[in-house]
Order: sequence, then structure tokens, then C-alpha cells
Amino acid sequence: MSDTQNSDSSKGDAIDFEQALKELESLVERLENGDLSLEESLQTFERGIRLSRECQKALRRAEQKIQILSEKEEEIKVNTQDINNTIDSSC
Repeated sequence: MSDTQNSDSSKGDAIDFEQALKELESLVERLENGDLSLEESLQTFERGIRLSRECQKALRRAEQKIQILSEKEEEIKVNTQDINNTIDSSC
């Protein structure tokens, strides 16, 4: 996958996460107002649970990406140190 595709999908994830979070906040407000019937409350609650799970999945994906990037950065630091040590010992 190219960098452009990666950044596009990351932006899509962020937008989806933000939209889901906003909708979830709206659902919580509706439930807290107490103006819904029992059936509407149950449907709203179920939708909220689905959105909450979607948000949790998006956060886990973001955490995994951060972990991978952090590991790659650490590998680069180690390789750079090895190169510097080789150069220093050859001088």
C-alpha cells in the first residue's frame, strides 16, 4: 500500500472516529434528557454500544500503529548507533 493510501485510510479512520464519537455524545445527551420512550431508549442505548465498540476498535488500531512506528524508530536509532560506533572505531 502506498503512503498516499495509508494517509487516506488514516484520515478516513480519524473522520469515522470523530463522527462516531460525536454521535455517541449526542445519544448520551438524548438518554440523559429522559424524554425517550422505553423502546426508543433501548434502541438508542444499543446504537451507543455499537458506536462505543467501533470507537474502541479505532483506538486499538491507532495504538497498534503507534507501537509499530515506535519500534521502527528504535530500530533506526540502534542501526545509527552501530554505524557511528563502526566509523569511530575505524578512525
